[in-house]
Amino acid sequence: MKKLFIFFNLSLLILSASVYAQDKKVVVVTFYADKQIDISRVATKSAEASVTKLCNDPDFDMSSFLKNFHDQFFKNYAKKFNFQLLPEREVIDNSDYKDFVPNDPATVGALRDELTLAAKGYKVVLPLKDNGNEKKLAEMFASADGIMKVYLDFSMEKKGLGGVALVKVNASVHILLFDKNGKKVFSTTETAISQLTGSQIAGISFLTPKKVLPLCENAVDELMIKLQDDMPKIAAKADGKL
Repeated sequence: MKKLFIFFNLSLLILSASVYAQDKKVVVVTFYADKQIDISRVATKSAEASVTKLCNDPDFDMSSFLKNFHDQFFKNYAKKFNFQLLPEREVIDNSDYKDFVPNDPATVGALRDELTLAAKGYKVVLPLKDNGNEKKLAEMFASADGIMKVYLDFSMEKKGLGGVALVKVNASVHILLFDKNGKKVFSTTETAISQLTGSQIAGISFLTPKKVLPLCENAVDELMIKLQDDMPKIAAKADGKL
């Protein structure tokens, strides 16, 4: 009887904790893709100008697979968290959020729109050491228990040997959670590599939209497949951090 009583109380405790966690509310305050592909593993520093040129090319448009990833995140992955994500309209239609101008690292500044791409309605909120942007956004959405940032970035790596080398693209998603005071309490990065490859001849990168975009899109597709399996583990780690 005593064991049964202890088990019953333990079950109530677990149930109460679960309900409490589900009552917590989190606001996604940024959702974007960083268009600056990291090519440090396949080219010298002198090739960085080619990345900037690629970012500025109007044909280098990541919007279709950013939207696809965004839709999958909210329709599927977000449901794995024990806390509730507030409807996007409560964020992107918020007048204070619309007027909010995030601080940028000094090296980005006015180039933010060329180097990044936000999901529709969102601000691009770049990482800063002092979490200044996050503190302001946490205050803006004071009724929530925390805020979340989600963004994609990409890197290129070499496959193969000899004069003709193959390159693939890694897609990474960064999910960061901040408490009511703008303090980071959880972060994770998940990465997947493209199945498609491109060629790099004599060390010269093939940085054109036509050749790079398919690899980026394929890497995001692989990332979404990986997240189908990994989101329960990610959600478990995030549980209780707020």
